[in-house]
Amino acid sequence: MNSDGQVEQRVVWAVVGTDIGPLLLAATGAGLVRVVFHASDAVRERAVRQLAERLGTEPVEDPASPLLAEAIRQVEAYFSGARRTFELPLDWSLVSGFNRQVLRELACGVPFGTVVGYGDLARRVGQPGAAQAVGLAMGANPLPVVVPCHRVVESDGGIGGFGGGLETKRKLLALEGVLPEPLF
Repeated sequence: MNSDGQVEQRVVWAVVGTDIGPLLLAATGAGLVRVVFHASDAVRERAVRQLAERLGTEPVEDPASPLLAEAIRQVEAYFSGARRTFELPLDWSLVSGFNRQVLRELACGVPFGTVVGYGDLARRVGQPGAAQAVGLAMGANPLPVVVPCHRVVESDGGIGGFGGGLETKRKLLALEGVLPEPLF
């Protein structure tokens, strides 16, 4: 308990090696709260500091935590080709409003091996003129890979942007059979 008599939220994190580089996974009692690409020491330190500021408690590295065990297992299975969907509790506390609405639609409505356009996703959430706002929501996604923002592409067939880098987006889409394997 903290000084106010409230139970403090526990936040745990671990780094998992994947085909797209190390991913930092962080979880609370409510579920997976954060996935961070390219989790080098500097990126990891920044992500942990940001989580502490946003969630009000110091995250603890604990790869054996029951809060993370299933997330780690499912992420590893996804990258090995043994899993196509994530069945994890998600903690949406780092995102709200329109962004949360868009990301929830993405998580539930765009299956493995498919893509959706920014404008199409905007229409799905009842905001047909909000394609650019959907792009901003993708950039603010705290749970990439698990909430598959890599599946959102431009309507003209372009790959679009990606917070993890375009090479990472291409590799994720290739893993799902949407694009041929990148040549680099």
